[in-house]
Amino acid sequence: MCKTLILTGWGWKEYPVAAALALKAVGGDADIVGMSRRRLPEFLESYSQKHKRIILIGVSLCGDEARLVKALSELKKRNVKVVWISSIDFTPSQKESISPYLTAKVCTEKSLLDVVADFFNVDATSLAPYAVEAKKVSSFVKSWQELVDAAMFMYRNYQDEESYAKAISYLASGVTENTWDSDAKRIVVHYRRYGSRELVGKSSKMCTLISRINRIAAFPDARVLILGESGTGKETVALQIHNKSERKNEPFYAFNCASVNPQLLESRFFGHEKGAFTGADKREMGLFELANGGTLFLDEIGELPLEAQGLLLRVLEGGRFMRMAGREEISVDVRLITATNRNLPKRVREGKFREDLYQRLNVIQLRIPSLREHKEDIRDIADGWWLQHNKVHLSEEQIAALMEYDYPGNVRELLNLLERAMVLGEEDFTALVNEHKEMNAGLTDNAASELSTIPDEMDAIIRLHVRRIFDKYGQNLSKTAEALKVARNTVRRYL
Repeated sequence: MCKTLILTGWGWKEYPVAAALALKAVGGDADIVGMSRRRLPEFLESYSQKHKRIILIGVSLCGDEARLVKALSELKKRNVKVVWISSIDFTPSQKESISPYLTAKVCTEKSLLDVVADFFNVDATSLAPYAVEAKKVSSFVKSWQELVDAAMFMYRNYQDEESYAKAISYLASGVTENTWDSDAKRIVVHYRRYGSRELVGKSSKMCTLISRINRIAAFPDARVLILGESGTGKETVALQIHNKSERKNEPFYAFNCASVNPQLLESRFFGHEKGAFTGADKREMGLFELANGGTLFLDEIGELPLEAQGLLLRVLEGGRFMRMAGREEISVDVRLITATNRNLPKRVREGKFREDLYQRLNVIQLRIPSLREHKEDIRDIADGWWLQHNKVHLSEEQIAALMEYDYPGNVRELLNLLERAMVLGEEDFTALVNEHKEMNAGLTDNAASELSTIPDEMDAIIRLHVRRIFDKYGQNLSKTAEALKVARNTVRRYL
């Protein structure tokens, strides 16, 4: 085991570059772990390794101060030397409580990279270009920065801590892109495809959603029906399920059921042979064949025409189908994930959706909360997007203004609003949100008209609400009672 452990922060490019400089200065003889200020006290409390020195680079001390002091004092008793290198000074409280337990190298007038260079008495010139936060950088800098972004994405979504350390070690030892190992190349390819699709938020509802995704992903054959309003990220959730499952190295295909003429759906699903119809000049594989071994995500399943529902039902029953004009059955192993923002039980009652198909799709039901149900996550979603695109954080006033709106279009609408602010250079987010409300005022007319149809009597309102919750949870009595926090008999009475 190495004698030195380097803990470095996430986010800014300067953090891993500074860690790479430190690693280079100690001759590559150090272990590296990515670390956040929130996690630091807990990590140091449970630290049981044999390193003689822990170096904190780009890690703030603004976590739980009492826990941090206790952890640092225990490390000092065990003769583990802790060094904090920073371009941000102690707060007065930290100066009194934390500073006695560690060695600090702080200089607020220099960059973190320069402070590290001073501490180790080395030259940072060769690594400085990698720490630049800019869209236009040289190709070799860009490739390494993309590896760092991919490593951070893998940590946030899949708890992969090794990739970040590997990226830092590559920079320290001068390993170029053409000699990266297969895992490093794989995570970059994965990031390019899925990096824009991420679940962000620490609210209880988001934590519950992520926990259920992790649970569902462990069962790679179970069909999943995702329910959620437009803009909540249904495809992102489907991707998370796929990427956390045993099928993660197999294909993932997404298809919008409302995007294709009903007459062409059979060909899209199952493919066709040459000459199957006018214009079919060659054999084409369908979605089920393309996704064999992996996952097929069918969005807006509620818009699937009745005649196509029968086609889908047949392949779900046996996992076999024939291409259009084909003569041989094809067997596939595909996990099917479907999604809708429509009330499928209601469409079943109206005769617009087959009940037998609904039952086969509704094996595992996963509901995505609307943004107005977890508005506390607006801070992380908005600030993360703004930081990525503008390299600065939103102010508290801007975040407060964003949280004054309910976003009927959910996360998609929030990100559109932020993009408009960036394009127009608008810094007054209160004015921005007010203008946005005016622009979208016409969209709320239907909602306003629905208010006039709400009954005046309390019992009638309760019955209406219970019925809506009952439909929302697929007419499942137990889930309805749990959501309403009442007994099953109470639900029956109001129904």
